[in-house]
Amino acid sequence: MDQLPAIAVLGRSGELGSALARRWAQAGYVVIIGSRTADRAIEAAALIGQQVRGAENVEAAEAAEVIVVAVPYSNHAHILEAIRQTASGKIVVDVVVPLVPPKVSVVQIPQGGSAALEAKAILGADVKVVSAFHNVGAAKLHAGGKVDCDVLVRRRQHGARLGDHTGGSRRNARHRWRSFGQLRCSRGADVCSDRH
Repeated sequence: MDQLPAIAVLGRSGELGSALARRWAQAGYVVIIGSRTADRAIEAAALIGQQVRGAENVEAAEAAEVIVVAVPYSNHAHILEAIRQTASGKIVVDVVVPLVPPKVSVVQIPQGGSAALEAKAILGADVKVVSAFHNVGAAKLHAGGKVDCDVLVRRRQHGARLGDHTGGSRRNARHRWRSFGQLRCSRGADVCSDRH
């Protein structure tokens, strides 16, 4: 297998973001935790250890081939605007679910149609936006055992393959999911039909 790409996970305080970062680090990926301040990101990275370091969001995005956005929906647009230039030509995995307080147990359809569609509109045509991991439980990932579930992956362009940032086969994509245990990667429809 080719050298594994570095992954930036933006959203240091989120349960899902930290769980994904931990699992990818355990699987041998270089992971950069992003936060609004470098100090907070470094603190979060130290809790995971392994091949994880912390940096301010834009610096983390610059250092990675794959950028994972795992921030609260209230910060979603702001983070995307901040990394827009840095994300050019890269893959951005949007795991954000549009939960709006006070009813955080209810998904609220955003004006742009979905978080992924809003991400695509902000980041532009040269960024490959992928929507994934909305149904993977952070608690199960943190627990450390195998996670037996399906992951629905939606993307806008045919070239947006998470496992292969150079645009080749899907072999590395399967490795990235399976590094969590027993995740099965299922191709979803175009992100234009993503409505959550």
